[in-house]
Amino acid sequence: MNPKRSRSHPPRKPDPIRTFTVREPAQLLAFLLASPTGQGRNAIKSMLARGQIAVNGNAETAYDHPLSPGDSVTVSLEKIVQKTRLIGLSILYEDEELIVVQKDAGLLSISSPHDASALTAYRQLMEHVRQKDPNRRVFVVHRLDRDTSGVMMFAKSERIQQALQNDWQNAVKERVYVALVEGHVKQADGTVSSWLKETKTLKMYSSSHPGDGQHAVTHYKRLQSGAGFSLLEVRLETGRKNQIRVHMQDIGHPIVGDKKYGSRSREIGRLGLHASVLAFVHPATGATLRFESPIPGAFLRPFRQDSD
Repeated sequence: MNPKRSRSHPPRKPDPIRTFTVREPAQLLAFLLASPTGQGRNAIKSMLARGQIAVNGNAETAYDHPLSPGDSVTVSLEKIVQKTRLIGLSILYEDEELIVVQKDAGLLSISSPHDASALTAYRQLMEHVRQKDPNRRVFVVHRLDRDTSGVMMFAKSERIQQALQNDWQNAVKERVYVALVEGHVKQADGTVSSWLKETKTLKMYSSSHPGDGQHAVTHYKRLQSGAGFSLLEVRLETGRKNQIRVHMQDIGHPIVGDKKYGSRSREIGRLGLHASVLAFVHPATGATLRFESPIPGAFLRPFRQDSD
């Protein structure tokens, strides 16, 4: 009987990425030397120089970088791709077809011909998707004015962009804004309907002739009033350029900070308009998705001051 031959196994390849949790304060190099990385001092220094070490998800090259308890240190056999640091923007939802974000006031949705080099939501999200696939793109579905904050979405393909834009009225189930306006709005709720046109200086206005321009309908409800201001919930039946801003001026209550449309107040240091709710039918799955962003604290400040 032949004795059984023992099978030799090839040496186990090291994991391509290993993560270690810091338990006590240390410098990065000392921590790595004390951890079971399987690498010596010179190898670790080379990995640091090549960007293969990350602390809390961010590539780190300094060997004396201070670590604190709870920090996460990642060791990779390949160069670590730095995550995009979004500025004035946060992702609320993302799948293979869509990205839903919250945009801060002051950030452009997309660059204008006069400001092509500006930081925009579009440019940042393009960089974000291309980190996973250099061929990916994002497509603008709708926009928020530069000084308007709140929820907006982008498509990841032209097909999804067109599906949403071509059926916008049916696809969007809820689109709600919060507006801080000047003065006391007497009516608890109301509707503004007009035809909007644009001047040569790109300012929108309501035409006095029915049918002259794009029809725009805005519904509003008073949420709070006092101290010379009113807080309104605004729902769009149509989505025209600067629609809310024009209609608030039309009823004699311009949006706070909106000098272009008649405001004289700088009470909160920004435009008093925030896209608070966006609900829509997902064009690929058919599911209804709803996203809500809280009312900015600055919008409530005038009413707190009035109650003091």
